[in-house]
Amino acid sequence: MIVVRVTGILIEDERILLLDQDTDARSWTLPGGRVEAGEPLADALVREMREETGLDVEVGRLLYVCDHFPDGGLHVVHMTFEVIRVGGTLGVVTEGVDTNRIRGVRFVPLVELPGLGFGSRFVELAQEGWPEAGSYMGDKANIGL
Repeated sequence: MIVVRVTGILIEDERILLLDQDTDARSWTLPGGRVEAGEPLADALVREMREETGLDVEVGRLLYVCDHFPDGGLHVVHMTFEVIRVGGTLGVVTEGVDTNRIRGVRFVPLVELPGLGFGSRFVELAQEGWPEAGSYMGDKANIGL
């Protein structure tokens, strides 16, 4: 089974927006989620960002496409986009829409990402402004996720 997942990267003042939420790899993650049947990618990302962070965003450039193969024969295609904040209230999370409870939403300095389980490659790409934007990167581990 193939699942498409969109995530948004919002960086302001050398800080990235993250969710405090348990995932398969760490307790801090990028906001985003599953694309519903018939839903355009940008619409899914705008919806997920609003539900999970309280922010209204505009979807920008595609940063990367990655694969993830968790147990159970699932193939998750991750599509991550740059987003820009255009409104909303940070931290106003829509309760009950996510399978993993969101404990918090905050901007984290890029230099603190390794301490939260993000790989040095991810930090490097973020600090350099995503020099390989729009590329297929293979397994998500290749970009430090």
